[in-house]
Amino acid sequence: MSGRRALIVGASRGLGLGLVRRFLERGWDVTATVRTPSAALTDLVNAGPLRIVTGIDIDDDAAVAGLKRSCTDRPAFDVVFVVAGVATQAGIPAGQMPRDVATAIYQTNALSPIRLAEAFHRCIAEDGLIVLMTSKLGSVSLNRGGGWGSYRASKAALNTLARSFAGQHSGARWGVLLMHPGWVRTDLGGRRATLDVDTSVRGTVAVVEDQRGLRGCRFLDYTGATVPW
Repeated sequence: MSGRRALIVGASRGLGLGLVRRFLERGWDVTATVRTPSAALTDLVNAGPLRIVTGIDIDDDAAVAGLKRSCTDRPAFDVVFVVAGVATQAGIPAGQMPRDVATAIYQTNALSPIRLAEAFHRCIAEDGLIVLMTSKLGSVSLNRGGGWGSYRASKAALNTLARSFAGQHSGARWGVLLMHPGWVRTDLGGRRATLDVDTSVRGTVAVVEDQRGLRGCRFLDYTGATVPW
């Protein structure tokens, strides 16, 4: 896998950190972004070719533009993987949630990943991938029990925007992969989750490697199974 290059956006902890570790183990050259310095991420600098970029907030267009400028003199990325996301007040029904909170969730989980994808689509190598971390909670057809309404809606919006983005770039030399990592024991997933980070990221990276060359948009989980829209 020597020479493969990945950009991981949101890598300070949890799945993002785990993905950096796994891509490095697989021989990838990794650029990882964080909002603030992460000791856990810094500890990986000797594990492989790792470049860390701090001060990157996915909701900050100027920061994203700066990140793009810092990458313009480097080879194209084979994978741009947007991990960053929030689940603020997830247990509160959408009709009872403050409007500003609901709007912020939508911005971070749905709008900002697409804006970053739009900013970086010319930085993707041929047969590369833009990977957006989503959730099967964003599947409309699987939503039978409700709960986590605003989070579900934000991921459903991300999925829809991703399909629109792929359609708008239908002649592109790269593909768009929406990735459900499973229910993982992270700060977002909680202690009751069924998967550890290592199991999730090993599966996720294997799927990403397998899907290089994809055209259009797919919604898959960490095992490679298709998730219903």
